[in-house]
Formats: sequence, C-alpha cells, structure tokens
Amino acid sequence: MIVVLKKNADAQQYGELRRWLIAQGVSIQENIGSFQTVLGLIGDTASIDSDLIEALEIVESVKRVQEPYKKANRKFHPDDSIIDVSGVKIGGGHFAVMAGPCSIECEDQIVEVAKQVKAAGANLLRGGAFKPRTSPYAYQGMREEGIDLLLKAREATGLPIVTEIMDAAHLDAFRDVDMLQVGARNMQNFELLKVLGHTDKPILLKRGLSSTIQEWLMSAEYIMAGGNENVVLCERGIRTFETATRNTLDLSAIPVLREKSHLPIIIDPSHATGVARYVKPMAYAAVAGGADGLMIEVHPNPAKAMSDGPQCLTPAKFEEVMQGVAKLRSALA
Repeated sequence: MIVVLKKNADAQQYGELRRWLIAQGVSIQENIGSFQTVLGLIGDTASIDSDLIEALEIVESVKRVQEPYKKANRKFHPDDSIIDVSGVKIGGGHFAVMAGPCSIECEDQIVEVAKQVKAAGANLLRGGAFKPRTSPYAYQGMREEGIDLLLKAREATGLPIVTEIMDAAHLDAFRDVDMLQVGARNMQNFELLKVLGHTDKPILLKRGLSSTIQEWLMSAEYIMAGGNENVVLCERGIRTFETATRNTLDLSAIPVLREKSHLPIIIDPSHATGVARYVKPMAYAAVAGGADGLMIEVHPNPAKAMSDGPQCLTPAKFEEVMQGVAKLRSALA
C-alpha cells in the first residue's frame, strides 16, 4: 500500500499516523521527494482500511500495490535512486562505465588494463576473480589471488573495483571490494541474496539467462528486504531461439524498468552479443535508450584471453567506443 502525504503535512498528525500504522503490524518505508512524501507500507495490509486513511487531512491519496516487489518498486520510491560506489555515483543522471577483462590473469594484465580503461574514461574497474564456467574444465579464475590483484590495480589507478561473488562462504575474501556482482547464474540463488542483503556493499545484480523482468526485480527485492538498498540492475542479454549472437540484448528492459523501478540500469553489451564488433553499436543503443551506464569487457590481447576472448575489446577499440558514447550523451543532453 502507498500513502501519499500532502505537501507540508502537519508533523503531529503525521506522527500519529505513523504510530497507528506500525500498530497495525506493517513497516513503513518513507521517501521524501522534492514535491511530496510517500509512505510505502510493507507487510499484510489487507485489514487496513484505505478509505479511513485517505479521509485524513494530511493524506493526498492511497493506493494498493499489486506487484509483489515493494522496495524495488517506483511507486514506493518515485525518485531515481543514486547508488554511490566508493565515490562513483550511478543513476539519477550519473553515468557509469565499468570496464576490464573477463578474467584476471596476472598482475601486469589487470594493472595495465586498469590504466588504459581509466585513460579512456571508465570510472569503475571490472574483473573476474571467481569465474562460473559452463565447463568444469574451463579456466575458473585466480580466486582470492585475483582479488588481491584487483586491489593492486585499484591502488595504481584509484578506480573502484567490481567483481563477481559466487558463494556466501567467500564473502570475507570480498571485504575490500567496492561493489559485488551477482552473475546471471546466481540471480535466483536466494540464500546468497539474503546474505548480501545484510551487507552494506553496493550490489550489481545481473539478469538471469531466462528470467522475466518481474523475477529479476524480485531478486533485487530479496537483497533490499535484508536492509541493503544499494542495488544496481544489469541487463546482459537473455536466452532466445536466436543463434547469431551469444544472447539477445533486451534493450526494451530499459524503459520497462524505468517505469517499474527506481533502481539504476547498467547494460552489458559484451556478454549480450558475445561478439566484439557488435559491442559498439549496442553500447550506443543502450545510451540512446536511457541506460545509466555500461559494462564492457576489455583485454590487451583478446585472441589470447583465458575466457570470453571473442567478446573482448582491445583498449584502442574501447577508447573509440568511449569517444562515441561521450558524443552521443552530449547530443542527447
């Protein structure tokens, strides 16, 4: 249930309303916007008389929310959320670019790439330390050692780091990581999401391979219900019948999510297409569609990459993409 208060509502009456609502067994999510205050009632609201609340002098309107996600719902939070990742803001007009290799391979590789993507305009460094792979024989990443190398790259460049966590048991190894990524395969790993809900770290939540937008938002709700509302959504392509690309990039998710949720939206054209030459046009399309940022894989020598080489850009190609993104954002401003 959503309760919208009138502008400059009487403080005493508001306090009485809050106490009465809490006595009904619901929790209250308060969002104070530029023009109005919105109270999101979370819990069993079936027995609460909406007409009684709407009749109060300080109440503008009351609406019942049918969607099962509440904290991620724009109706509960009308303004766009802005997520701060160690000083880098995402959402609400702040555009972020996360770039780096699919897998961390050695110190020279990750530090050099970090310097190159920063010079090109990226403001976050991504890199895989723990790698979920379809084949048990494929490269699985450097694990804790990979995180140590990411930290060295951060020290060398100042870029906040983003890397994937696969298991709640690994959480201690990620204590110094700036943003935790939940990969597509773990989007509905609810036990992991519950644990991340009790952390204070920003979470990048990738869409599952065959997940609907509502299922994706419900996974965000798991994290937010635990108390961690620092969630950023990442569209990375969904599985369809098409085989010309690795996945099908669902750019229509941008306006749909913008309507349904207040959470920032990142687009990953690298995993979506699986083909390096398609990354640039899809990155441009994402910017034009209103995304809050991009995640792009960059490798100094894609032909020798230990994972996902065909979708990685060289640093020079990444710089070219960033120049085009800057021009496009300027033209759309």
